[in-house]
Amino acid sequence: MAINARAKFDLIILGGGAAGIFAACNATGKVLVIEKTAQLLSKVRISGGGRCNVTHSCFDPKELVKNYPRGSKELLGPFYNFGPQDTIDWFAKRGVKLKTEKDGRMFPVTDSSETIINCLLKEAEKLGVEIRTRTRIQKITKTDEGFQLDNLQTKKLLLATGSSHQGHTIAKELGHTIIEPVPSLFTFNVPDSPLKELSGISVPAKITLDNFTQTGPLLITHFGFSGPACLKLSAFAARHLAEKKYRATLTINWLPDFQLEQIKNANPKKQLSSINLLPKSLWKNLIGPLGEKKIATLSKKELQQLKEKLQNDSYEVQGKTTNKEEFVTCGGISLREVNFKTMESKICPGLYFAGEILNIDGVTGGFNFQNAWTTSHIFGYSF
Repeated sequence: MAINARAKFDLIILGGGAAGIFAACNATGKVLVIEKTAQLLSKVRISGGGRCNVTHSCFDPKELVKNYPRGSKELLGPFYNFGPQDTIDWFAKRGVKLKTEKDGRMFPVTDSSETIINCLLKEAEKLGVEIRTRTRIQKITKTDEGFQLDNLQTKKLLLATGSSHQGHTIAKELGHTIIEPVPSLFTFNVPDSPLKELSGISVPAKITLDNFTQTGPLLITHFGFSGPACLKLSAFAARHLAEKKYRATLTINWLPDFQLEQIKNANPKKQLSSINLLPKSLWKNLIGPLGEKKIATLSKKELQQLKEKLQNDSYEVQGKTTNKEEFVTCGGISLREVNFKTMESKICPGLYFAGEILNIDGVTGGFNFQNAWTTSHIFGYSF
């Protein structure tokens, strides 16, 4: 789409996603947002199955940063300035109320991402933000006055292009270091899993992969494993797993607090299969032929075999699958090259960053959007 060749702006934002639009809503002056695709806020639209997981009800910054495998140190200060409560208040002032679900995730009470999209675009329109879609910038040059983007001029430039290669290329040309992006928040493929027929069963478990461990709900799927515990582990082990080409041994402790001796003493005359410490079908699958025996008759060897299966069960991971439509990467702009009090580049004055273009990523639950809201607001406040 053609833009006035003589147009001059106080700020040009590249990227019409959550970070870019929110930054525009918090900036002042003559602002232009450029989005290369036809659709604005695409990730907002699909987040949470179309409901938009806006943020998470974790209000203590010190606890909040624990949900970021990369960027936890850098985000601590920004979260004190603009955290989940500030996000809630920002949307509430514009007529959008959020609700909290049992797991802490927060959604608009309408359960529709369109509510969030309409709120953001309405605010941008109110502030006179100019937005152009289907627009690609071919060349960016640093000038004494700011930046030249093709035939456009701007005093300041904000890159909010997410994991897009375009944003990384621009940043690199302007002197920045790019940490190679690799996938985060994915599920594990286990082609030889004997549990495939139990797809849909979810249980709390402790899972370990090399030196990475997570505890939480684990979902058995027709291709392997998913669920919060799996997604969190994949996030913290993202770069490690990429280096191993997604081949590793996953160890599952199905009963982290289980004491076999207590069961034996309390139910000596019962058949093992009748105890059901897990969903019945999963329990029978794990205990196998031992399930036909009365607990009192189990030998020490059999008890050890049972304990090993229940608390040290191993599966060979051979690949990954993206979690639904949510694609998150780790990698991006090196955090050492950014001033987190303003989100300005330490290398190229007048250049700023917000959102997923930075080497920051959170686990599932609204944390990645909170990073977008926070870094964009920090930028807007300093603008």
